[in-house]
Amino acid sequence: MNPAIRRQMGARQWLLLLILGAIWGASFFFNALALKGLPPLTIVALRVAGGAAFLWAALLVLGFRPPKDFRQWRDLMVLGIINNIVPFTLIIWGQRDIASGVAAILNGTVPFFTIIVAHLFTRDEPLATNQLAGVAVALSGIASMVGLDALSGLGRNVMGEFAVLGAALCYGFAGVWGRRLAHQPPLVTSASQTLFSSAVMLPLALLVDGTAPLAAASGASLLVAILGLGLLCTAIAYVLFFEILRTSGAGNVSLVTLIVPVNATLLGTLVLGEPLLLRHIFGMAAVALGLALIDGRLARRLFPARF
Repeated sequence: MNPAIRRQMGARQWLLLLILGAIWGASFFFNALALKGLPPLTIVALRVAGGAAFLWAALLVLGFRPPKDFRQWRDLMVLGIINNIVPFTLIIWGQRDIASGVAAILNGTVPFFTIIVAHLFTRDEPLATNQLAGVAVALSGIASMVGLDALSGLGRNVMGEFAVLGAALCYGFAGVWGRRLAHQPPLVTSASQTLFSSAVMLPLALLVDGTAPLAAASGASLLVAILGLGLLCTAIAYVLFFEILRTSGAGNVSLVTLIVPVNATLLGTLVLGEPLLLRHIFGMAAVALGLALIDGRLARRLFPARF
């Protein structure tokens, strides 16, 4: 039986969400680095294969048992397609043609798609006004952080933009589909879905890209793809993702995409020495306000008669 979904997250869930946002905030940076030496399909294959290797090693060391039921493996197969294979490929393909700022804005639509899909296909995650309002406010904050220059680029590379939007829609369905597996430990779900994703992506990458890119790739590109994207952004990140999904539902876990640009901006300031501008501060405040509205407690205090 699936555990009860807590629509209002507690302190632990918010902490996990912030950590997950910090990890995935680095994924766009890792993608950009890996693309300098490797083609998209090869990067995705190395990412999911590296993640699967680390997760299965942890699974065996810690004594967890993989699923035995055919229906569970079927559900994991579907999850691997809509949560790994398709969105990873679409995002990294789209990033070849669009700026990372535009990608961040479009990727921020994941909560919108998720709450709509959850409303249509679940019984305990109905659509709420405060959710839509919160997503709109947070997206305006992301747009502010990215800046008007990126916004002026919207529509220039339609195919790349639709690719990232398609990935966001996939994540919306994946969050809801993943609830079917909420009874399993997050490590088991993460390891199983990445195993299937690897079984598909490795042969596909070899068929399309061949082995020449791997032979010519620098050690830095391979380390970024396997350790940065595989270990950190896939293995560790998905354990956190499925733990939040298990207890807090698809809508809440999708909020991580609103946190990612904030963390990416802070990382750029603290690590790379990039300037922290007034629009960044305003945008972060707007994202924080949006998350507070989605959480519900602020909305109930401000408008007790409606919430």
